[in-house]
Amino acid sequence: MGKKKPTKIFVLDTNVILHDSSCIQQFDEHDLVIPITVLEELDNFKKGNDTLNFHAREFVRALDSLSGDKLFNGGVPIGPGQGKISILLEKEYHPDIARNFQGNKPDHHILNAAYCLLKQMPLRQVVLVTKDVNLRMKAKSVGIAAEDYSTDRVNDISALYKGIRLEESAPAEIIDKLYKEPFEVEVTPTVFATPLTPNENIILRNTQKSVLGVFKADRNIITRISKPVAYGVSPHNAEQSFALNALMDETIKLISITGKAGTGKTLLAIAAAIEKRQQYHQIYVARPIIPLSNKDIGYLPGDIDSKIAPYMQPLYDNLGVIKNQFPHNDKSVKRVQEMLDLDKLQITPLAYIRGRSLVKVYFIVDEAQNLTPNEIKTIITRAGEGTKLVFTGDIFQIDHPYLDSHTNGLSYLISKMKGQQLYAHINLEKGERSELADLAADLL
Repeated sequence: MGKKKPTKIFVLDTNVILHDSSCIQQFDEHDLVIPITVLEELDNFKKGNDTLNFHAREFVRALDSLSGDKLFNGGVPIGPGQGKISILLEKEYHPDIARNFQGNKPDHHILNAAYCLLKQMPLRQVVLVTKDVNLRMKAKSVGIAAEDYSTDRVNDISALYKGIRLEESAPAEIIDKLYKEPFEVEVTPTVFATPLTPNENIILRNTQKSVLGVFKADRNIITRISKPVAYGVSPHNAEQSFALNALMDETIKLISITGKAGTGKTLLAIAAAIEKRQQYHQIYVARPIIPLSNKDIGYLPGDIDSKIAPYMQPLYDNLGVIKNQFPHNDKSVKRVQEMLDLDKLQITPLAYIRGRSLVKVYFIVDEAQNLTPNEIKTIITRAGEGTKLVFTGDIFQIDHPYLDSHTNGLSYLISKMKGQQLYAHINLEKGERSELADLAADLL
């Protein structure tokens, strides 16, 4: 019988805990160390209604439930088959750290804690876990192993489900049936070389004809998609037709739409929500506030409404496009304004949604690539009866300092929800804003 490998010691940075408050359950038999500096930083996040505040409170409660004298002296067991967790009190700066990293920064205190452990326990591997790439590089520069928190990481973005497939040389009998009432054809999921998944969109083509369809797994049929229209907004290409069809399909409760700027993600979602307004009590259109240049919104002038207005303006711009589909005095334009006035249609920062009831709501989350996997999960698990959730975003255009195309919540959602009958995904590739916008999106 082989010799058992020694367990590792993982030192957690604050941003890992704020990313996922349940992170201590993800390290199997290995031991965890929380530098006292991390607790000090968490203390600054306890108050508030944002997701970061929620994670800070949840983690401290979980830690308190494990608490005991040994939490500061040898550690306490996390659970069956798991390692121990301990809190490491402040230590004097090691000369190697003091020589290279100046200033009283929390990151350097955490780095020093990991370095002191490394020197104290040379027979065990010490690993600093942080979402901060800069801190990972600093750790490696002094010989500390450093890793990203990758439990919710999507490894192969190039293979991420797109929700659309092209079937060249499709059987003529399938295409012909889709052009005749009831505009559907019964098939098996394995009718093509790659099995169909629920709500997957298909372009069927042969030398004579082509048709758009979607696979409905509950009935094993491909149903034809014509050119849907939502509150005056018509699709400009096949991808948008697929998206608009899913957005207005009441059997699909969860949708993700990805694509670069100008592909029409948010516009289609808002138009579909207004078109289907009678099926829902309210429409929420929300987005996370990720300030640019690492500045908090507090630096902006004015009251809270003035501060958040620049972040919400793109959503109002899309609403303006929808209004412009009709003459100025048309009742359809007035109806949209009435919905805003009566709070039937709310455009708001995502943080303001926390605590609200999501029953029979059409809920659109824009810029969802700036959410963590845990934040996405929190939103979805709040969905009540009759609610439809739509997440839109560009997984390659991320403003969050600790997320990338592999670790953001939108990528994670697509990778995990593929194949579920309540879920549909559409990746939009063709820009429809203007030739200049497409050129900039591709080249700049």
